Amino acid sequence: MSYDLWYWPGIQGRGEFVRLFMEAADIPYRDRARQADAQALVEDMEAREQSGNFAPYAPPYLVAKDGEGEIAIAQVAHILAWLTDRHDLGSGDPQTDLHLIQLQLTITDIVAEAHDTHHPLGGGLYYEDQKEAAATAAKGFREERIPKYFDHFETALGVNPGPFFRADGFCHVDTSLFQLVEGLRYAFPRRMAQIESDYPRICACRDAVAELPGIVAYLQSERRIPFNEDGIFRHYPELDAQ
Repeated sequence: MSYDLWYWPGIQGRGEFVRLFMEAADIPYRDRARQADAQALVEDMEAREQSGNFAPYAPPYLVAKDGEGEIAIAQVAHILAWLTDRHDLGSGDPQTDLHLIQLQLTITDIVAEAHDTHHPLGGGLYYEDQKEAAATAAKGFREERIPKYFDHFETALGVNPGPFFRADGFCHVDTSLFQLVEGLRYAFPRRMAQIESDYPRICACRDAVAELPGIVAYLQSERRIPFNEDGIFRHYPELDAQ
């Protein structure tokens, strides 16, 4: 089985949640649009839409190929759950694995809310066209939504001993929580500095993921591109506060 990951080449975005898990699990893949360009991604999506088969709505999507053909899988949580099952990386307990997928989908929710802090009126408008609404959205996100989500993750991390959501090792939710924390530290450094001490389990999970051999190698490589103001997590100082 070989894997092609398709996502916009100039940002971490949602594709980074897939990359981090594959890097941690030592699953080889090709980052196709970064090897080519954004136009290659557009052309691949158009070809899939015109194929008459089910096609991804948007990137990221993962194309898995073997001797019998290929399958294209979209949506971050769906991709990660499929990879976990395909590579026997689950807990072995169906109820636990379903709870982990539930947590992954909750991360999807907060990531969407983080994006909407700087684009609350719509992705088709520039940030400069919605700065007033963004200030209101960011205030509510900082003060209410981050603590509500973090309380939930902190509690879930307390179900089992150790730094991860599972007692026997890392899973896709751990690598995604790492990316969430890193993204929020970039976008809201003042707010995160104020509240992180309230969430020792989340910080311990983030630190444990950072020490996984595959993650260490990835973070030190050129493949881990920096956060920037074209991605999900954007740092606008006027949107941050304690």
